[in-house]
Amino acid sequence: MLNSTFTEPDLTTFTGLDGLGLTAIGQCLGAAKAEILCHVTTPNPWCRTCGGEGTPRDTVTRRLAHQPFGWRPTVLVIKHRRYRCGHCQRVWREDLSRAAPERQKISRTGLAWALNGLVCQHLSVSRIAEGLGVTWNTANDAVLAEGQRLLIDDPARFSGVKVLGVDEHVWRHTRTGDKYVTVIVDLTAVRDGTGTARLLDMVPGRSKAVFKTWLAGQDDQWKQGIDVVAMDGFTGFKTAAAEELPHAVEVLDPFHVVKLGSEALDETRQRVQREQHGRRGRKDDPLYKCRRTLTTGLSLATDKQKAKLEDLFTAPEYEPVQLVWSVYQKMVDAYRQPKPEIGRWALEQLINGVGSKIPKGMPELKKLGGTLRRRKTDILAYFDHVGSSNGPTEALNGRLEHLRGIALGFKNLTHYIARSLLETGGFRPWLHSQS
Repeated sequence: MLNSTFTEPDLTTFTGLDGLGLTAIGQCLGAAKAEILCHVTTPNPWCRTCGGEGTPRDTVTRRLAHQPFGWRPTVLVIKHRRYRCGHCQRVWREDLSRAAPERQKISRTGLAWALNGLVCQHLSVSRIAEGLGVTWNTANDAVLAEGQRLLIDDPARFSGVKVLGVDEHVWRHTRTGDKYVTVIVDLTAVRDGTGTARLLDMVPGRSKAVFKTWLAGQDDQWKQGIDVVAMDGFTGFKTAAAEELPHAVEVLDPFHVVKLGSEALDETRQRVQREQHGRRGRKDDPLYKCRRTLTTGLSLATDKQKAKLEDLFTAPEYEPVQLVWSVYQKMVDAYRQPKPEIGRWALEQLINGVGSKIPKGMPELKKLGGTLRRRKTDILAYFDHVGSSNGPTEALNGRLEHLRGIALGFKNLTHYIARSLLETGGFRPWLHSQS
């Protein structure tokens, strides 16, 4: 502001102690940390049992890690009195619940700073612990507990969800096998063009029963508000959504639909390679050299790539590859149509054609056609609900993979889920508004 109003310097106000019910009475500044001596602003000497007035017995000291200033750890040294009731002989201390939760080593202001750093600034737990001047376990447990209480347990966190995305995620690789969780994402803001995807929950396991149980545990009114469920090709998610959300529309993500076509193309290329040469592809084999060019959209291919494909398809023995390649290109082209109704018509015609006219000796194309026919309704539903793609769910999965890979602070699955929710649960706007 241009015309600032200055007041007398006040250490209590500067360090935010007035909001904790404390008053600063001294300071000790060192190179490693800063200590602020303080006492309770408004003493309460009245006995909570009988209501009698207590007499001061002695003074005890409690130390709390506080919000750092200039990345130098700040410690509150609180001198608070202990009283004894002259009537019932009860002994109690001055109430410090405004300053910190019971048995907590970090002040409420310090917790708010740490939570904001974790969610908004993407600080590691080690960096937060260093700033507070506490151990890693103390910072991790305190911040995750505060985030669980303040953000994750908020009953309004699930409000306004209209579009759900569901996917699986590997949270840990072990010698006995990968450990999976089911990831549930809110895609409403993505569809409406008002924001990004946000993580709603993570449930241990990946199966129909896991997703169905999670949906069954939600409020009926909330479930009635779900319009679309975007997913990959796993039929377990589809059947769970159909049973628990019969009014919602299941949408098969375009990425996974195109992936079905690319897998059929790769399998056909590999089969033809083995039939023609009796071995896997080598660097000088025509099919192997074109393996990446085959999966490139024709509209994005360069003149050199187009010429390479023309030379490849002149050989009659590669006709099966050309047939599956043409189906794959039509799938890609349908999703790239500027008008959804045109893309829907083109893809529907392709599904009907692949399902009824399959040459002999084309097992890959037969398998692709069967899958497209079974999921035809889910595939075409995308064009009726543009923007309800599961792509943002995959992108969020990548963020979770990054979080797991750099180990930004978790000891077990419970901590990992809490940390993931805080990182990608969409809490940043709320925390910014509070700061």
